Amino acid sequence: MATYPISNKVVSLEDAVFLVRDGDKVALGGALSLREPMALIREVIRQDKHNLHIIGNAHGIDVDMLCGSGCVGVAEVTYVGFEFDFGIALNYRRVCESGKVKVLESNCVTLINQLRASAFGLPFVAQRSFGGTDILKLHPEFKEIDSPFDGEKVILAPSLKPDVALIHAQFADTLGNVRIEEPLTSDIILARASEKVIISAEKVVSPEEMRSLKPTIPYFEVTAVVEVPYGAHPTNCYPNYAYDREHMAEYVKATEKGLEEFKKEYLNKYVYDVSQEEYIRLIGGKEKMKKLEGWGRSVSAWKEIFSVGEMA
Repeated sequence: MATYPISNKVVSLEDAVFLVRDGDKVALGGALSLREPMALIREVIRQDKHNLHIIGNAHGIDVDMLCGSGCVGVAEVTYVGFEFDFGIALNYRRVCESGKVKVLESNCVTLINQLRASAFGLPFVAQRSFGGTDILKLHPEFKEIDSPFDGEKVILAPSLKPDVALIHAQFADTLGNVRIEEPLTSDIILARASEKVIISAEKVVSPEEMRSLKPTIPYFEVTAVVEVPYGAHPTNCYPNYAYDREHMAEYVKATEKGLEEFKKEYLNKYVYDVSQEEYIRLIGGKEKMKKLEGWGRSVSAWKEIFSVGEMA
Protein backbone atom coordinates (compact mmCIF):
# COMPACT_ATOMS: atom_id res chain seq x y z
CA MET A 1 0.00 0.00 0.00
CA ALA A 2 1.36 3.38 -1.02
CA THR A 3 0.30 6.52 0.86
CA TYR A 4 -0.87 9.79 -0.71
CA PRO A 5 -1.11 12.66 1.81
CA ILE A 6 -1.56 15.62 -0.59
CA SER A 7 -4.37 17.98 0.35
CA ASN A 8 -6.44 18.20 -2.85
CA LYS A 9 -6.80 15.10 -5.01
CA VAL A 10 -9.63 16.20 -7.28
CA VAL A 11 -8.57 16.00 -10.93
CA SER A 12 -10.25 15.67 -14.31
CA LEU A 13 -11.35 12.32 -15.69
CA GLU A 14 -8.63 12.54 -18.33
CA ASP A 15 -5.86 13.31 -15.82
CA ALA A 16 -6.97 10.52 -13.48
CA VAL A 17 -6.86 7.85 -16.19
CA PHE A 18 -3.53 9.23 -17.43
CA LEU A 19 -2.12 7.57 -14.27
CA VAL A 20 -2.89 4.15 -15.82
CA ARG A 21 0.03 2.90 -17.92
CA ASP A 22 0.11 0.36 -20.72
CA GLY A 23 0.77 -3.10 -19.23
CA ASP A 24 -0.45 -2.14 -15.73
CA LYS A 25 -2.20 -4.59 -13.43
CA VAL A 26 -5.60 -2.90 -13.10
CA ALA A 27 -8.01 -3.98 -10.37
CA LEU A 28 -11.69 -3.23 -10.99
CA GLY A 29 -14.09 -2.31 -8.21
CA GLY A 30 -17.73 -3.25 -7.96
CA ALA A 31 -19.09 -6.55 -9.26
CA LEU A 32 -21.43 -7.98 -11.91
CA SER A 33 -23.97 -5.15 -12.44
CA LEU A 34 -23.12 -3.34 -9.20
CA ARG A 35 -21.27 -0.01 -9.03
CA GLU A 36 -18.62 -0.72 -11.64
CA PRO A 37 -16.31 2.23 -12.56
CA MET A 38 -17.76 2.64 -16.07
CA ALA A 39 -16.86 6.30 -16.69
CA LEU A 40 -13.23 5.51 -15.83
CA ILE A 41 -13.35 2.46 -18.10
CA ARG A 42 -14.73 4.45 -21.04
CA GLU A 43 -11.87 6.94 -20.52
CA VAL A 44 -9.33 4.06 -20.44
CA ILE A 45 -10.67 3.03 -23.85
CA ARG A 46 -10.58 6.60 -25.20
CA GLN A 47 -6.93 6.88 -24.12
CA ASP A 48 -6.24 3.63 -25.97
CA LYS A 49 -4.47 1.83 -23.13
CA HIS A 50 -2.98 -1.51 -24.15
CA ASN A 51 -1.98 -4.87 -22.69
CA LEU A 52 -3.68 -4.27 -19.35
CA HIS A 53 -3.69 -7.10 -16.81
CA ILE A 54 -7.24 -6.98 -15.46
CA ILE A 55 -7.89 -8.22 -11.90
CA GLY A 56 -11.32 -8.75 -10.39
CA ASN A 57 -13.82 -11.16 -9.00
CA ALA A 58 -17.23 -11.62 -10.66
CA HIS A 59 -17.63 -8.94 -13.34
CA GLY A 60 -19.66 -8.14 -16.45
CA ILE A 61 -19.83 -5.24 -18.88
CA ASP A 62 -16.66 -3.58 -17.52
CA VAL A 63 -14.31 -6.45 -18.41
CA ASP A 64 -16.26 -7.31 -21.56
CA MET A 65 -16.04 -3.73 -22.89
CA LEU A 66 -12.30 -3.47 -22.17
CA CYS A 67 -11.75 -6.79 -23.96
CA GLY A 68 -13.91 -5.69 -26.90
CA SER A 69 -11.90 -2.50 -27.29
CA GLY A 70 -8.52 -4.24 -27.38
CA CYS A 71 -7.21 -2.87 -24.07
CA VAL A 72 -6.65 -6.20 -22.29
CA GLY A 73 -3.66 -8.55 -22.48
CA VAL A 74 -4.32 -10.70 -19.39
CA ALA A 75 -7.59 -11.40 -17.54
CA GLU A 76 -7.23 -12.61 -13.95
CA VAL A 77 -10.90 -12.79 -13.04
CA THR A 78 -13.20 -15.40 -11.55
CA TYR A 79 -16.31 -14.81 -13.72
CA VAL A 80 -17.31 -12.52 -16.58
CA GLY A 81 -20.90 -12.49 -17.80
CA PHE A 82 -24.42 -11.08 -17.56
CA GLU A 83 -25.77 -13.82 -15.27
CA PHE A 84 -29.33 -15.01 -15.72
CA ASP A 85 -30.36 -11.84 -17.52
CA PHE A 86 -28.27 -11.82 -20.72
CA GLY A 87 -25.93 -14.77 -20.24
CA ILE A 88 -22.45 -15.06 -21.73
CA ALA A 89 -20.11 -12.08 -22.21
CA LEU A 90 -19.39 -12.49 -25.91
CA ASN A 91 -16.45 -10.08 -26.33
CA TYR A 92 -14.67 -11.66 -23.38
CA ARG A 93 -15.28 -15.15 -24.73
CA ARG A 94 -14.04 -14.25 -28.23
CA VAL A 95 -10.72 -12.73 -27.15
CA CYS A 96 -10.04 -15.53 -24.68
CA GLU A 97 -10.81 -18.31 -27.16
CA SER A 98 -8.74 -16.65 -29.90
CA GLY A 99 -5.74 -16.25 -27.60
CA LYS A 100 -5.73 -12.46 -27.84
CA VAL A 101 -6.19 -12.36 -24.07
CA LYS A 102 -4.39 -14.72 -21.68
CA VAL A 103 -6.73 -16.15 -19.05
CA LEU A 104 -5.53 -16.65 -15.49
CA GLU A 105 -8.62 -18.32 -14.09
CA SER A 106 -8.94 -18.42 -10.32
CA ASN A 107 -11.61 -18.52 -7.66
CA CYS A 108 -13.00 -15.70 -5.54
CA VAL A 109 -11.54 -16.84 -2.22
CA THR A 110 -8.01 -17.27 -3.57
CA LEU A 111 -7.98 -13.99 -5.49
CA ILE A 112 -9.23 -12.00 -2.50
CA ASN A 113 -6.74 -13.68 -0.18
CA GLN A 114 -3.89 -12.89 -2.62
CA LEU A 115 -4.97 -9.24 -2.51
CA ARG A 116 -5.24 -9.44 1.28
CA ALA A 117 -1.64 -10.73 1.45
CA SER A 118 -0.54 -7.68 -0.54
CA ALA A 119 -2.48 -5.38 1.78
CA PHE A 120 -0.79 -6.97 4.82
CA GLY A 121 2.67 -6.80 3.24
CA LEU A 122 3.01 -10.60 3.05
CA PRO A 123 4.72 -12.41 0.13
CA PHE A 124 2.16 -15.23 -0.13
CA VAL A 125 -0.96 -16.79 1.38
CA ALA A 126 -1.70 -20.45 2.23
CA GLN A 127 -4.82 -21.82 0.53
CA ARG A 128 -7.01 -24.94 0.69
CA SER A 129 -9.50 -23.94 -2.05
CA PHE A 130 -8.35 -25.95 -5.09
CA GLY A 131 -9.65 -29.43 -4.33
CA GLY A 132 -10.78 -31.33 -7.45
CA THR A 133 -9.83 -28.54 -9.90
CA ASP A 134 -7.14 -27.92 -12.56
CA ILE A 135 -6.38 -24.42 -11.29
CA LEU A 136 -2.78 -25.41 -10.49
CA LYS A 137 -2.16 -26.13 -14.20
CA LEU A 138 -3.05 -22.49 -14.97
CA HIS A 139 -0.89 -21.11 -12.16
CA PRO A 140 2.57 -22.72 -12.13
CA GLU A 141 3.60 -20.02 -9.66
CA PHE A 142 1.41 -21.66 -6.99
CA LYS A 143 3.37 -24.12 -4.82
CA GLU A 144 2.12 -27.15 -2.88
CA ILE A 145 3.76 -27.86 0.48
CA ASP A 146 3.16 -29.95 3.59
CA SER A 147 1.96 -27.78 6.45
CA PRO A 148 4.73 -27.56 9.09
CA PHE A 149 2.02 -27.76 11.78
CA ASP A 150 -0.06 -30.82 10.89
CA GLY A 151 1.38 -32.20 7.64
CA GLU A 152 -1.73 -31.30 5.59
CA LYS A 153 -1.20 -30.42 1.92
CA VAL A 154 -1.68 -26.68 1.36
CA ILE A 155 -1.12 -24.39 -1.64
CA LEU A 156 0.97 -21.23 -1.38
CA ALA A 157 -0.30 -18.46 -3.68
CA PRO A 158 1.81 -15.30 -4.13
CA SER A 159 0.44 -11.94 -3.08
CA LEU A 160 -1.30 -9.95 -5.81
CA LYS A 161 -0.44 -6.27 -5.99
CA PRO A 162 -2.34 -4.23 -8.62
CA ASP A 163 -0.57 -1.19 -10.03
CA VAL A 164 -3.84 0.69 -9.90
CA ALA A 165 -7.40 0.17 -8.67
CA LEU A 166 -10.39 1.82 -10.38
CA ILE A 167 -13.30 2.22 -7.95
CA HIS A 168 -16.63 4.04 -8.18
CA ALA A 169 -18.19 5.39 -4.97
CA GLN A 170 -21.19 7.40 -3.87
CA PHE A 171 -19.06 10.07 -2.12
CA ALA A 172 -15.48 11.29 -1.90
CA ASP A 173 -13.99 14.43 -0.43
CA THR A 174 -11.23 16.68 -1.70
CA LEU A 175 -8.67 15.01 0.58
CA GLY A 176 -9.42 11.57 -0.88
CA ASN A 177 -11.60 10.07 1.84
CA VAL A 178 -14.25 7.82 0.28
CA ARG A 179 -17.69 6.70 1.38
CA ILE A 180 -19.08 3.54 -0.28
CA GLU A 181 -22.57 2.36 0.60
CA GLU A 182 -23.03 -1.38 1.11
CA PRO A 183 -22.55 -3.84 -0.44
CA LEU A 184 -18.85 -3.01 -0.47
CA THR A 185 -17.83 -5.99 -2.66
CA SER A 186 -14.02 -6.32 -2.46
CA ASP A 187 -13.33 -2.60 -2.91
CA ILE A 188 -11.81 -1.96 0.52
CA ILE A 189 -9.21 -4.70 0.13
CA LEU A 190 -8.55 -3.63 -3.48
CA ALA A 191 -7.71 -0.12 -2.32
CA ARG A 192 -5.43 -1.37 0.42
CA ALA A 193 -3.60 -3.81 -1.87
CA SER A 194 -3.01 -1.48 -4.84
CA GLU A 195 -0.12 0.88 -5.55
CA LYS A 196 -2.45 3.62 -6.83
CA VAL A 197 -6.18 4.12 -6.26
CA ILE A 198 -8.36 6.19 -8.59
CA ILE A 199 -11.83 7.04 -7.30
CA SER A 200 -14.74 8.28 -9.38
CA ALA A 201 -17.53 9.56 -7.17
CA GLU A 202 -21.14 10.53 -7.71
CA LYS A 203 -20.45 13.60 -5.57
CA VAL A 204 -17.39 15.27 -4.08
CA VAL A 205 -18.17 16.74 -0.66
CA SER A 206 -16.24 18.81 1.86
CA PRO A 207 -14.03 17.07 4.46
CA GLU A 208 -16.48 18.32 7.12
CA GLU A 209 -19.42 16.61 5.41
CA MET A 210 -17.37 13.44 4.91
CA ARG A 211 -16.80 13.17 8.66
CA SER A 212 -20.54 12.85 9.18
CA LEU A 213 -20.79 10.26 6.39
CA LYS A 214 -18.02 8.13 7.98
CA PRO A 215 -15.53 7.19 5.24
CA THR A 216 -14.91 3.57 4.25
CA ILE A 217 -11.55 4.21 2.49
CA PRO A 218 -9.08 6.65 4.16
CA TYR A 219 -7.50 9.53 2.24
CA PHE A 220 -3.94 8.23 2.47
CA GLU A 221 -4.80 5.17 0.33
CA VAL A 222 -6.26 7.28 -2.50
CA THR A 223 -4.24 8.79 -5.34
CA ALA A 224 -6.85 10.75 -7.29
CA VAL A 225 -10.55 11.66 -7.11
CA VAL A 226 -12.89 12.52 -9.99
CA GLU A 227 -16.46 13.76 -9.62
CA VAL A 228 -18.55 11.86 -12.17
CA PRO A 229 -22.33 11.88 -11.65
CA TYR A 230 -23.81 8.64 -13.02
CA GLY A 231 -20.26 7.30 -13.34
CA ALA A 232 -21.38 3.69 -12.83
CA HIS A 233 -24.01 3.68 -15.59
CA PRO A 234 -25.21 1.29 -17.01
CA THR A 235 -24.47 -0.69 -13.84
CA ASN A 236 -26.29 0.38 -10.70
CA CYS A 237 -25.10 2.64 -7.88
CA TYR A 238 -27.61 2.06 -5.08
CA PRO A 239 -29.22 3.91 -3.47
CA ASN A 240 -28.67 6.57 -6.17
CA TYR A 241 -29.88 4.67 -9.24
CA ALA A 242 -30.70 1.22 -10.56
CA TYR A 243 -29.21 -0.93 -13.29
CA ASP A 244 -30.17 0.26 -16.82
CA ARG A 245 -31.50 -2.97 -18.27
CA GLU A 246 -32.61 -1.29 -21.50
CA HIS A 247 -29.10 -0.02 -22.23
CA MET A 248 -27.53 -3.32 -21.18
CA ALA A 249 -29.70 -5.13 -23.73
CA GLU A 250 -28.50 -2.73 -26.43
CA TYR A 251 -24.91 -3.39 -25.38
CA VAL A 252 -25.25 -7.17 -25.44
CA LYS A 253 -26.96 -7.06 -28.82
CA ALA A 254 -24.06 -4.98 -30.21
CA THR A 255 -21.61 -7.69 -29.12
CA GLU A 256 -23.38 -10.43 -31.11
CA LYS A 257 -21.91 -9.57 -34.53
CA GLY A 258 -18.21 -9.67 -33.68
CA LEU A 259 -15.57 -7.21 -32.53
CA GLU A 260 -15.54 -4.96 -35.60
CA GLU A 261 -19.30 -4.48 -35.60
CA PHE A 262 -19.22 -3.94 -31.84
CA LYS A 263 -16.79 -1.06 -32.33
CA LYS A 264 -18.95 0.45 -35.07
CA GLU A 265 -22.31 0.02 -33.35
CA TYR A 266 -21.39 0.63 -29.70
CA LEU A 267 -17.94 2.13 -29.12
CA ASN A 268 -18.27 4.71 -31.89
CA LYS A 269 -21.66 5.78 -30.56
CA TYR A 270 -21.09 5.75 -26.80
CA VAL A 271 -17.34 5.81 -26.07
CA TYR A 272 -14.92 7.19 -28.68
CA ASP A 273 -14.88 11.02 -28.70
CA VAL A 274 -17.89 11.05 -26.33
CA SER A 275 -17.66 13.01 -23.07
CA GLN A 276 -19.48 11.85 -19.94
CA GLU A 277 -22.03 14.64 -20.40
CA GLU A 278 -22.66 13.64 -24.01
CA TYR A 279 -22.87 9.98 -22.98
CA ILE A 280 -25.66 10.74 -20.51
CA ARG A 281 -27.53 12.66 -23.23
CA LEU A 282 -27.15 9.72 -25.63
CA ILE A 283 -28.50 7.15 -23.19
CA GLY A 284 -31.65 9.17 -22.57
CA GLY A 285 -30.58 12.21 -20.57
CA LYS A 286 -32.26 13.44 -17.43
CA GLU A 287 -35.50 11.65 -18.22
CA LYS A 288 -33.77 8.24 -18.30
CA MET A 289 -31.72 8.93 -15.17
CA LYS A 290 -34.80 10.20 -13.30
CA LYS A 291 -36.50 6.89 -14.04
CA LEU A 292 -33.47 4.89 -12.81
CA GLU A 293 -33.25 7.07 -9.70
CA GLY A 294 -36.90 6.33 -8.97
CA TRP A 295 -36.39 2.61 -8.42
CA GLY A 296 -37.31 2.89 -4.73
CA ARG A 297 -40.53 4.86 -5.10
CA SER A 298 -42.75 1.82 -5.46
CA VAL A 299 -42.75 -1.83 -6.44
CA SER A 300 -44.33 -0.93 -9.79
CA ALA A 301 -41.57 1.63 -10.53
CA TRP A 302 -38.95 -0.99 -9.73
CA LYS A 303 -40.68 -3.59 -11.93
CA GLU A 304 -40.95 -1.16 -14.82
CA ILE A 305 -37.16 -0.61 -14.84
CA PHE A 306 -36.51 -4.34 -14.99
CA SER A 307 -39.17 -5.15 -17.59
CA VAL A 308 -37.62 -3.12 -20.45
CA GLY A 309 -34.79 -4.02 -22.78
CA GLU A 310 -35.77 -7.46 -24.01
CA MET A 311 -33.33 -8.97 -26.48
CA ALA A 312 -34.61 -9.27 -30.06
